[in-house]
Amino acid sequence: MKKKVLLIATVQSHIGQFHKPLMRLLKENGWEIHVAARDNLAEKNGLQLEYPDKVFNIPFQRSPFDRRNIEAYKQLKNLINQGHYEVIHCNTPVGGLLGRLAAHKHRKTGTKVFYTAHGFHFYKGAPKQNWLIYYPIEKWMARYTDKLITITNEDYQLAQKKFPCPVYHIHGVGANSHRYFPISENTKQKIKQELGYKGPIIINVGELLPNKNHESAILAMKNVIQHFPTAKLLIAGNGPERDNLVALIANEGLTENVELLGYTMELPKYMQISDVEIACSYREGLPLNIMEAMLCGVPVVASHNRGHDELVENGITGYLHQPNDIEGFADSVCKILRNPEIFRESALTFVEPFKDVMVQKELRNIYEL
Repeated sequence: MKKKVLLIATVQSHIGQFHKPLMRLLKENGWEIHVAARDNLAEKNGLQLEYPDKVFNIPFQRSPFDRRNIEAYKQLKNLINQGHYEVIHCNTPVGGLLGRLAAHKHRKTGTKVFYTAHGFHFYKGAPKQNWLIYYPIEKWMARYTDKLITITNEDYQLAQKKFPCPVYHIHGVGANSHRYFPISENTKQKIKQELGYKGPIIINVGELLPNKNHESAILAMKNVIQHFPTAKLLIAGNGPERDNLVALIANEGLTENVELLGYTMELPKYMQISDVEIACSYREGLPLNIMEAMLCGVPVVASHNRGHDELVENGITGYLHQPNDIEGFADSVCKILRNPEIFRESALTFVEPFKDVMVQKELRNIYEL
Protein backbone atom coordinates (compact mmCIF):
# COMPACT_ATOMS: atom_id res chain seq x y z
CA MET A 1 0.00 0.00 0.00
CA LYS A 2 1.32 3.44 -0.96
CA LYS A 3 2.41 5.87 1.71
CA LYS A 4 0.42 9.11 1.65
CA VAL A 5 1.56 12.66 2.28
CA LEU A 6 -0.57 15.78 2.63
CA LEU A 7 1.14 19.04 1.61
CA ILE A 8 -0.52 22.10 3.14
CA ALA A 9 -0.01 25.75 2.17
CA THR A 10 -2.12 28.89 2.11
CA VAL A 11 -2.31 28.91 -1.71
CA GLN A 12 -1.78 26.24 -4.36
CA SER A 13 0.73 28.34 -6.28
CA HIS A 14 3.11 28.01 -3.32
CA ILE A 15 3.10 24.22 -3.76
CA GLY A 16 3.45 24.49 -7.54
CA GLN A 17 6.30 26.99 -7.43
CA PHE A 18 8.34 25.80 -4.46
CA HIS A 19 7.80 22.07 -3.91
CA LYS A 20 8.35 20.38 -7.25
CA PRO A 21 11.67 18.79 -6.14
CA LEU A 22 9.97 17.33 -3.06
CA MET A 23 6.95 16.04 -4.99
CA ARG A 24 9.17 14.56 -7.70
CA LEU A 25 11.23 12.78 -5.04
CA LEU A 26 8.15 11.37 -3.31
CA LYS A 27 6.62 10.22 -6.61
CA GLU A 28 9.83 8.42 -7.53
CA ASN A 29 9.60 6.60 -4.22
CA GLY A 30 6.00 5.50 -4.71
CA TRP A 31 4.19 7.96 -2.45
CA GLU A 32 0.64 9.21 -3.01
CA ILE A 33 0.57 13.02 -2.85
CA HIS A 34 -2.37 15.13 -1.71
CA VAL A 35 -2.43 18.94 -1.55
CA ALA A 36 -4.62 21.17 0.64
CA ALA A 37 -4.52 24.88 -0.26
CA ARG A 38 -6.68 27.66 -1.69
CA ASP A 39 -6.93 27.51 -5.48
CA ASN A 40 -5.29 30.66 -6.87
CA LEU A 41 -3.84 29.12 -10.04
CA ALA A 42 -6.00 31.27 -12.32
CA GLU A 43 -3.86 34.22 -11.19
CA LYS A 44 -0.68 32.47 -12.28
CA ASN A 45 -1.17 32.21 -16.06
CA GLY A 46 -0.71 28.52 -16.68
CA LEU A 47 0.96 27.29 -13.49
CA GLN A 48 -0.10 23.69 -12.86
CA LEU A 49 0.28 21.16 -10.08
CA GLU A 50 1.97 18.34 -11.96
CA TYR A 51 2.50 15.67 -9.33
CA PRO A 52 -0.40 15.53 -6.81
CA ASP A 53 -2.89 12.67 -6.96
CA LYS A 54 -5.56 14.76 -5.24
CA VAL A 55 -5.92 18.50 -4.70
CA PHE A 56 -8.32 19.96 -2.13
CA ASN A 57 -9.39 23.60 -2.41
CA ILE A 58 -9.30 24.83 1.20
CA PRO A 59 -10.25 28.53 1.61
CA PHE A 60 -7.21 29.68 3.60
CA GLN A 61 -6.65 33.44 3.92
CA ARG A 62 -3.18 34.99 4.20
CA SER A 63 -3.89 36.80 7.45
CA PRO A 64 -3.95 34.47 10.48
CA PHE A 65 -6.55 36.82 12.00
CA ASP A 66 -9.07 36.50 9.14
CA ARG A 67 -12.27 34.86 10.46
CA ARG A 68 -12.67 32.90 7.22
CA ASN A 69 -9.81 30.70 8.41
CA ILE A 70 -12.21 29.15 10.94
CA GLU A 71 -14.10 27.49 8.09
CA ALA A 72 -10.82 26.57 6.41
CA TYR A 73 -9.66 24.90 9.64
CA LYS A 74 -12.89 22.85 9.86
CA GLN A 75 -12.51 21.64 6.28
CA LEU A 76 -8.84 20.79 6.81
CA LYS A 77 -9.50 18.91 10.03
CA ASN A 78 -12.21 16.83 8.34
CA LEU A 79 -9.83 16.04 5.48
CA ILE A 80 -7.07 14.95 7.86
CA ASN A 81 -9.48 12.83 9.91
CA GLN A 82 -10.36 10.85 6.80
CA GLY A 83 -6.98 10.85 5.08
CA HIS A 84 -4.82 8.41 7.09
CA TYR A 85 -1.58 10.17 6.16
CA GLU A 86 1.92 8.99 7.02
CA VAL A 87 3.21 12.57 6.78
CA ILE A 88 1.46 15.94 6.94
CA HIS A 89 3.88 18.57 5.65
CA CYS A 90 2.85 22.15 6.45
CA ASN A 91 4.06 25.35 4.78
CA THR A 92 3.44 29.11 5.02
CA PRO A 93 2.43 30.85 8.26
CA VAL A 94 -1.32 30.15 8.04
CA GLY A 95 -0.91 26.67 6.54
CA GLY A 96 1.71 25.89 9.16
CA LEU A 97 -0.46 27.04 12.06
CA LEU A 98 -3.78 25.52 11.03
CA GLY A 99 -2.19 22.37 9.62
CA ARG A 100 -0.36 21.54 12.82
CA LEU A 101 -3.39 22.30 14.98
CA ALA A 102 -5.62 20.09 12.86
CA ALA A 103 -3.11 17.24 12.76
CA HIS A 104 -1.80 17.15 16.32
CA LYS A 105 -4.08 14.33 17.60
CA HIS A 106 -3.05 12.10 14.70
CA ARG A 107 0.57 12.14 15.87
CA LYS A 108 -0.54 9.72 18.60
CA THR A 109 -1.42 7.16 15.91
CA GLY A 110 1.84 7.49 14.00
CA THR A 111 1.33 10.43 11.62
CA LYS A 112 4.43 12.60 11.38
CA VAL A 113 3.95 16.36 11.14
CA PHE A 114 6.60 18.42 9.33
CA TYR A 115 6.75 22.19 8.99
CA THR A 116 8.97 24.08 6.56
CA ALA A 117 9.69 27.65 7.69
CA HIS A 118 10.28 29.65 4.54
CA GLY A 119 11.48 32.58 6.65
CA PHE A 120 10.28 33.37 10.16
CA HIS A 121 8.63 36.78 10.54
CA PHE A 122 10.88 37.34 13.55
CA TYR A 123 14.56 37.84 12.75
CA LYS A 124 17.41 40.20 13.54
CA GLY A 125 16.13 43.69 12.83
CA ALA A 126 12.46 42.67 12.52
CA PRO A 127 9.81 44.96 14.06
CA LYS A 128 9.26 44.37 17.76
CA GLN A 129 5.62 43.43 17.18
CA ASN A 130 6.75 40.53 14.99
CA TRP A 131 8.67 39.11 17.93
CA LEU A 132 5.76 39.73 20.30
CA ILE A 133 3.20 38.06 18.02
CA TYR A 134 4.89 35.44 15.85
CA TYR A 135 7.75 34.18 18.01
CA PRO A 136 5.55 32.87 20.88
CA ILE A 137 3.19 31.23 18.35
CA GLU A 138 6.01 29.41 16.54
CA LYS A 139 7.67 28.36 19.78
CA TRP A 140 4.40 26.91 21.07
CA MET A 141 3.57 25.21 17.75
CA ALA A 142 6.97 23.50 17.78
CA ARG A 143 5.42 21.17 20.39
CA TYR A 144 3.15 19.85 17.64
CA THR A 145 5.98 19.44 15.12
CA ASP A 146 7.95 16.24 14.56
CA LYS A 147 10.43 17.87 12.18
CA LEU A 148 10.96 21.60 11.67
CA ILE A 149 12.72 22.38 8.39
CA THR A 150 14.47 25.73 7.97
CA ILE A 151 15.92 27.21 4.79
CA THR A 152 17.97 30.06 6.26
CA ASN A 153 20.94 29.71 8.57
CA GLU A 154 19.59 32.41 10.89
CA ASP A 155 16.29 30.57 11.35
CA TYR A 156 18.13 27.28 11.86
CA GLN A 157 20.39 28.66 14.59
CA LEU A 158 17.49 30.28 16.42
CA ALA A 159 15.15 27.28 16.17
CA GLN A 160 17.86 24.86 17.32
CA LYS A 161 18.42 26.89 20.47
CA LYS A 162 14.85 27.88 21.30
CA PHE A 163 12.35 25.37 19.93
CA PRO A 164 11.48 21.99 21.53
CA CYS A 165 11.54 19.85 18.38
CA PRO A 166 14.09 18.36 15.95
CA VAL A 167 15.32 21.07 13.55
CA TYR A 168 16.76 20.50 10.08
CA HIS A 169 18.39 22.86 7.59
CA ILE A 170 18.11 22.54 3.81
CA HIS A 171 19.44 24.82 1.05
CA GLY A 172 16.12 26.36 0.03
CA VAL A 173 13.39 24.63 -1.93
CA GLY A 174 15.65 23.51 -4.79
CA ALA A 175 16.34 25.73 -7.80
CA ASN A 176 15.47 23.97 -11.05
CA SER A 177 18.81 23.28 -12.70
CA HIS A 178 17.05 21.70 -15.71
CA ARG A 179 15.31 24.98 -16.60
CA TYR A 180 17.86 27.51 -15.35
CA PHE A 181 21.37 27.27 -16.79
CA PRO A 182 23.81 29.51 -18.70
CA ILE A 183 23.46 29.92 -22.46
CA SER A 184 26.05 31.10 -24.98
CA GLU A 185 26.32 34.75 -25.93
CA ASN A 186 25.25 33.93 -29.50
CA THR A 187 22.11 32.15 -28.29
CA LYS A 188 21.38 35.01 -25.91
CA GLN A 189 21.60 37.63 -28.65
CA LYS A 190 19.46 35.52 -30.99
CA ILE A 191 16.65 35.21 -28.40
CA LYS A 192 16.84 38.91 -27.55
CA GLN A 193 16.49 39.74 -31.23
CA GLU A 194 13.49 37.41 -31.58
CA LEU A 195 11.82 39.14 -28.63
CA GLY A 196 12.57 42.59 -30.01
CA TYR A 197 15.08 43.70 -27.36
CA LYS A 198 18.04 45.71 -28.63
CA GLY A 199 19.88 46.79 -25.49
CA PRO A 200 20.90 45.46 -22.08
CA ILE A 201 18.24 43.63 -20.04
CA ILE A 202 17.78 44.05 -16.30
CA ILE A 203 15.25 41.65 -14.73
CA ASN A 204 13.26 42.01 -11.52
CA VAL A 205 11.21 39.03 -10.30
CA GLY A 206 8.53 38.95 -7.63
CA GLU A 207 4.86 39.32 -6.82
CA LEU A 208 3.74 42.95 -7.14
CA LEU A 209 3.49 43.68 -3.42
CA PRO A 210 4.77 46.63 -1.33
CA ASN A 211 7.39 44.42 0.35
CA LYS A 212 9.04 43.67 -2.99
CA ASN A 213 9.81 47.39 -3.45
CA HIS A 214 9.71 47.39 -7.24
CA GLU A 215 9.71 51.18 -7.02
CA SER A 216 13.44 51.27 -6.25
CA ALA A 217 14.24 49.15 -9.31
CA ILE A 218 12.09 51.40 -11.50
CA LEU A 219 13.58 54.64 -10.17
CA ALA A 220 17.11 53.26 -10.55
CA MET A 221 16.44 52.96 -14.29
CA LYS A 222 16.36 56.78 -14.58
CA ASN A 223 20.07 56.78 -13.75
CA VAL A 224 20.90 53.61 -15.71
CA ILE A 225 19.53 54.95 -19.00
CA GLN A 226 21.76 58.02 -18.70
CA HIS A 227 24.63 55.62 -19.47
CA PHE A 228 22.76 52.86 -21.33
CA PRO A 229 19.83 54.54 -23.16
CA THR A 230 18.51 51.28 -24.67
CA ALA A 231 18.55 49.34 -21.38
CA LYS A 232 15.25 47.75 -20.39
CA LEU A 233 13.92 46.62 -17.02
CA LEU A 234 11.63 43.57 -17.21
CA ILE A 235 9.42 43.05 -14.15
CA ALA A 236 8.05 39.49 -13.90
CA GLY A 237 5.12 38.99 -11.56
CA ASN A 238 1.56 40.08 -10.87
CA GLY A 239 -0.22 41.46 -7.85
CA PRO A 240 -2.17 44.33 -6.32
CA GLU A 241 0.55 46.97 -6.86
CA ARG A 242 0.38 46.73 -10.66
CA ASP A 243 -1.67 49.91 -11.22
CA ASN A 244 0.59 51.93 -8.91
CA LEU A 245 3.68 50.72 -10.77
CA VAL A 246 2.15 51.49 -14.17
CA ALA A 247 1.47 55.04 -12.95
CA LEU A 248 5.01 55.40 -11.58
CA ILE A 249 6.56 54.21 -14.86
CA ALA A 250 4.45 56.72 -16.83
CA ASN A 251 5.11 59.61 -14.44
CA GLU A 252 8.87 59.02 -14.60
CA GLY A 253 8.86 58.88 -18.40
CA LEU A 254 10.11 55.28 -18.44
CA THR A 255 7.51 53.56 -20.61
CA GLU A 256 10.17 52.72 -23.22
CA ASN A 257 12.58 51.34 -20.63
CA VAL A 258 10.38 49.36 -18.22
CA GLU A 259 8.09 46.47 -19.18
CA LEU A 260 5.69 44.60 -16.90
CA LEU A 261 5.67 40.98 -18.04
CA GLY A 262 3.01 39.79 -15.58
CA TYR A 263 3.27 36.25 -14.29
CA THR A 264 5.08 34.30 -17.00
CA MET A 265 5.76 30.61 -17.44
CA GLU A 266 8.72 31.57 -19.66
CA LEU A 267 10.75 33.08 -16.84
CA PRO A 268 13.82 30.86 -17.57
CA LYS A 269 14.10 32.37 -21.05
CA TYR A 270 13.85 35.93 -19.74
CA MET A 271 16.37 35.16 -17.01
CA GLN A 272 18.86 33.64 -19.46
CA ILE A 273 18.84 36.69 -21.74
CA SER A 274 19.23 39.13 -18.84
CA ASP A 275 22.46 40.93 -18.10
CA VAL A 276 21.63 41.74 -14.46
CA GLU A 277 19.00 40.78 -11.90
CA ILE A 278 17.92 43.51 -9.49
CA ALA A 279 16.02 42.67 -6.29
CA CYS A 280 15.06 45.49 -3.89
CA SER A 281 12.68 43.85 -1.39
CA TYR A 282 12.58 44.84 2.26
CA ARG A 283 12.18 41.28 3.59
CA GLU A 284 12.94 37.83 2.16
CA GLY A 285 13.26 34.28 3.43
CA LEU A 286 15.62 32.65 0.93
CA PRO A 287 14.54 33.92 -2.50
CA LEU A 288 14.41 31.36 -5.28
CA ASN A 289 14.77 34.00 -8.02
CA ILE A 290 18.26 34.92 -6.79
CA MET A 291 19.33 31.27 -7.04
CA GLU A 292 17.79 31.00 -10.51
CA ALA A 293 19.73 34.05 -11.68
CA MET A 294 22.95 32.57 -10.35
CA LEU A 295 22.22 29.25 -12.09
CA CYS A 296 22.00 31.21 -15.35
CA GLY A 297 25.27 33.02 -14.61
CA VAL A 298 23.41 36.33 -14.29
CA PRO A 299 24.98 38.81 -11.82
CA VAL A 300 22.76 40.06 -8.98
CA VAL A 301 22.28 43.51 -7.47
CA ALA A 302 20.15 43.14 -4.34
CA SER A 303 18.94 44.89 -1.21
CA HIS A 304 20.22 44.08 2.25
CA ASN A 305 17.85 41.69 4.02
CA ARG A 306 18.45 38.36 5.72
CA GLY A 307 17.61 36.29 2.64
CA HIS A 308 19.67 38.29 0.16
CA ASP A 309 22.56 38.60 2.62
CA GLU A 310 22.71 34.81 2.84
CA LEU A 311 22.93 34.40 -0.96
CA VAL A 312 24.86 37.47 -2.11
CA GLU A 313 28.31 38.32 -0.79
CA ASN A 314 28.95 41.96 -1.60
CA GLY A 315 31.66 42.35 -4.22
CA ILE A 316 32.13 38.57 -4.57
CA THR A 317 28.87 37.06 -5.85
CA GLY A 318 27.04 40.36 -6.46
CA TYR A 319 26.38 43.80 -5.00
CA LEU A 320 24.26 44.72 -1.98
CA HIS A 321 22.62 48.04 -1.07
CA GLN A 322 20.01 49.36 1.32
CA PRO A 323 16.49 48.92 -0.13
CA ASN A 324 16.01 52.61 -0.96
CA ASP A 325 19.54 53.35 -2.21
CA ILE A 326 18.45 54.27 -5.74
CA GLU A 327 21.84 55.65 -6.78
CA GLY A 328 23.66 52.65 -5.36
CA PHE A 329 21.46 50.20 -7.28
CA ALA A 330 21.95 52.18 -10.50
CA ASP A 331 25.72 52.44 -10.06
CA SER A 332 26.07 48.70 -9.46
CA VAL A 333 23.88 47.82 -12.43
CA CYS A 334 26.06 50.04 -14.64
CA LYS A 335 29.26 48.46 -13.28
CA ILE A 336 27.97 45.05 -14.28
CA LEU A 337 26.79 46.20 -17.72
CA ARG A 338 30.33 47.46 -18.36
CA ASN A 339 31.82 44.15 -17.19
CA PRO A 340 29.24 41.41 -17.95
CA GLU A 341 31.42 38.49 -16.84
CA ILE A 342 31.85 39.83 -13.30
CA PHE A 343 30.59 37.41 -10.61
CA ARG A 344 29.60 34.79 -13.21
CA GLU A 345 31.96 32.03 -12.08
CA SER A 346 31.73 32.83 -8.37
CA ALA A 347 27.92 32.77 -8.53
CA LEU A 348 27.84 29.47 -10.42
CA THR A 349 30.12 27.92 -7.80
CA PHE A 350 28.20 29.37 -4.85
CA VAL A 351 24.76 28.24 -6.03
CA GLU A 352 25.72 24.57 -6.50
CA PRO A 353 24.32 23.37 -3.09
CA PHE A 354 21.02 25.11 -3.82
CA LYS A 355 20.23 23.07 -6.95
CA ASP A 356 17.14 20.86 -6.88
CA VAL A 357 19.19 17.66 -7.12
CA MET A 358 21.19 18.68 -4.03
CA VAL A 359 18.15 19.73 -2.00
CA GLN A 360 16.46 16.45 -2.88
CA LYS A 361 19.30 14.64 -1.12
CA GLU A 362 18.62 16.70 2.01
CA LEU A 363 14.87 15.99 1.78
CA ARG A 364 15.58 12.29 1.26
CA ASN A 365 17.31 12.26 4.64
CA ILE A 366 14.44 14.08 6.34
CA TYR A 367 11.83 11.72 4.87
CA GLU A 368 14.11 8.73 5.59
CA LEU A 369 13.81 7.44 2.03
